[in-house]
Amino acid sequence: MATPYVTDESGKYIAATQRPDGTWRKQRKVKEGYVPQEEVPVYENKYVKFFKSKPVLPPGLTEPPANKVQQPTKAETEASLSKTAKRNLKRKEKRKQEKGEREPEPVEEARQELEKVSVTETTEAKDKSANENPAAEKTKKLKNLRKKLRQVEDLQQKIDCGEIKQPSKEQLEKLARRKALEEEIEDLELDL
Repeated sequence: MATPYVTDESGKYIAATQRPDGTWRKQRKVKEGYVPQEEVPVYENKYVKFFKSKPVLPPGLTEPPANKVQQPTKAETEASLSKTAKRNLKRKEKRKQEKGEREPEPVEEARQELEKVSVTETTEAKDKSANENPAAEKTKKLKNLRKKLRQVEDLQQKIDCGEIKQPSKEQLEKLARRKALEEEIEDLELDL
């Protein structure tokens, strides 16, 4: 929308306009050469101008008529795809077919199945799986203990080199647990 200008013997003005709420804006005097903000062209650097002026097609090639543009057939599309893309496309089509064939399970049946499973059964299953592989559990515990020991050694090194001048109560407690950590690691290594 262009700004409505009014020119008279005293100069150029932006005409008074009415706001949506019904009140009126005052008319404003405009200096010579003033361009309103909405009419100022957007700055474009030389590269943007170059690429906007550059033709889409190479020189000498004309754009084919719109009615002759053909969509590639499914066979042509598949021929241009990689093996992985073809495999994924087949999987996708298979999933669509399976979805169309099977009917969604009613919500009531699913709710009844959930009610049959008790919380104690799930915790018992977890306990069984934990007891089945004690070596893996010990390995995990050993790894955690070694990590704690490394942290204690790093803390001791920081205190020795003066990086930490006043260790906190928690840091001192951590240092005190060093011997117990070493003994526990030794016991676990002997069990494995």
